[in-house]
Amino acid sequence: MRTFLELVRSRRSVRAFDKSAINRKDLELCVEAARLAPSACNSQPWKFIIIDDAITKKEIAEKVLSGPYKMNEFARESGAFAAIVSEKVKFPAWAGGKIRKTDFRRIDTGIASEHLVLQAQELGIGSCILGWFDEPKLKKILSVPRSKKIDILIALGYPARTEFSVKKLKDRDEIVSFNRY
Repeated sequence: MRTFLELVRSRRSVRAFDKSAINRKDLELCVEAARLAPSACNSQPWKFIIIDDAITKKEIAEKVLSGPYKMNEFARESGAFAAIVSEKVKFPAWAGGKIRKTDFRRIDTGIASEHLVLQAQELGIGSCILGWFDEPKLKKILSVPRSKKIDILIALGYPARTEFSVKKLKDRDEIVSFNRY
């Protein structure tokens, strides 16, 4: 069993998938990890739509990841998608967000998404979190009401390769300080 830090170090944004289907039980484990994520005032402002149906995946690939969104066409080969729909936060989180000028829903869905992809990583499933996609077309395909927002689309699948380049990270001294900026 890998430690948490080993798991985090091994996770990469995968942009080449081997086209294999993903076991539904594994997808359910990924969603369970996301469901357990913390959220402001325990609002749980999310709905997870898992897309593993071949016909729907193809429609998403053709309509949602084309045209100006073509840079993400690599996701066509993924075994599944997870669409994260933002839902309402509880009043205290909403009010605090207005005062702080912070959209806690975005923070919360980001945390949940990271839980989902880390669980996928533990299972050997690669992922890539996408923020650039045709949201109106995706909402139509998934029957998401117009009033809702799909902030994140995650491509999930078994990586086509297992070797990845070393992440280029900033030095710790550049990004970490203690007690003062």
